[in-house]
Amino acid sequence: MAGGAFVNPVGGGDYPGKLTGFVLLTCLVAATGGLIFGYDIGISGERVTSMDSFLEKFFPSVYRKEKMDTSTNQYCKFDSPLLTAFTSSLYLAALVASFFASTVTRVFGRKISMLFGGVTFLAGAAINGAAKDVAMLIIGRILLGVGVGFANQSVPLYLSEMAPARYRGTLNIGFQLMITIGIFVANLVNYGTSKISGGWGWRISLAGAAVPALIITVGSLFLPDTPNSLIERGRDEEARDMLRKVRGTTDIDAEYQDLVVASVQSRSVQHPWANIQLTGINVIMFYAPVLFKTIGFGDNASLISAVITGLVNVFATLVSVYYADRAGRRKLFLEGGTQMLICQILVGTLIWKVFGISGVGKVDKGTAIVIVFLICVYVSGFAWSWGPLGWLVPSEIFPLEIRSAGQSINVSVNMFFTFVIAQVFLTLLCHLKFGLFYFFGGWVIVMTTFIYFFLPETKNVPIEEMTRVWKKHWFWGKYIDDSATAAAAATAADVELKKTTQV
Repeated sequence: MAGGAFVNPVGGGDYPGKLTGFVLLTCLVAATGGLIFGYDIGISGERVTSMDSFLEKFFPSVYRKEKMDTSTNQYCKFDSPLLTAFTSSLYLAALVASFFASTVTRVFGRKISMLFGGVTFLAGAAINGAAKDVAMLIIGRILLGVGVGFANQSVPLYLSEMAPARYRGTLNIGFQLMITIGIFVANLVNYGTSKISGGWGWRISLAGAAVPALIITVGSLFLPDTPNSLIERGRDEEARDMLRKVRGTTDIDAEYQDLVVASVQSRSVQHPWANIQLTGINVIMFYAPVLFKTIGFGDNASLISAVITGLVNVFATLVSVYYADRAGRRKLFLEGGTQMLICQILVGTLIWKVFGISGVGKVDKGTAIVIVFLICVYVSGFAWSWGPLGWLVPSEIFPLEIRSAGQSINVSVNMFFTFVIAQVFLTLLCHLKFGLFYFFGGWVIVMTTFIYFFLPETKNVPIEEMTRVWKKHWFWGKYIDDSATAAAAATAADVELKKTTQV
């Protein structure tokens, strides 16, 4: 029944209005919330592997072990569970925070969650930059995690709700684009601070997180609430006014009516969704220097290679910005998954040829270039598929009443597996060796198969009409109660009657 996975957009279609400068500006400001997540991803791995002064100050036992390790086994050279536990702790904090963020986002609005996320991330950056002991690092790390949890929960929702249906993919992917920019900037900062003599360059790297935190904190103060959020909180007239402003037209009755209908309908409809991202991309972004060192690159070469992959990540995301609302979500998911799988198999095979089971070997220049190229192709495949669409699709498929909670589930699942991968990657590399790439390739197969059979196409579908798309799906349709559709129709009639009476 593979063909049944395709569902044509249904319902009222597009509404009057245009992509106004106001919407473009607000979405651009909101999308900067991705900078804090991206900067942290870029900083975390390289701080762990590249700055001896940081290790010597806070983790002296790990530093001594690394300097004294004369083993030729490249697979186990960087197995440091204590340090990876510190790195991954942020994502555990983000997981827990995302559930609290759900309530805040629903009760107080999306912009308040963004503001709180920016403030807590700013506090965490300040504490980490001034850290004198491990306790301060951990406290700062927890605050960073809270900030990431709140921002990642609220920003994709905000973008999906503010954008017109035909531009929703483009504008929402701005969040992922900001994540990639944050990663790239962090790579550059790390490369620069690693050259600072005196052993304090790591403080600049850590405190630098305050810059993206300030951007989203100040920006959120000026952001308006979304019409959807205003309706959800019973502020109907404000929602009407905001809808007129964001659409640039007074002809908003049809869209406003559908928003009200969707609000009522959502109270009795739930959509199953699973978004388990075990692609292995976090391995590349967290531990790029470790990975490149493991396959034979020197210190400077590994940092430069990480910068290259970060740059590829940024430009490849632009492909998704252009095609998400043209080619559709499914095609990008399927193409990206296939591309990533091929690259993982090839990289794993090349590493096997060089290091075998023993982990002893040396990469020649030609093989090293091929590996970097394949990793860049892999990163680009992720950057125009699972990277941005992993945030876009969950933010647009849920009905209004559970949209905030649904996004929290998405964030928490994402953070959980990010935590697990960050925690166990170096240990898995030591034990699975080259097979680790096949391991992640297997998960890509599972995820891509899930998309093929179970995800309907959602491009250009108004966000408040998603229920109809899922109702027509060959599998998920059986879980949607027909009474919800009937209630929505009754509400629509009531809204129309009130409008006629007012006229």
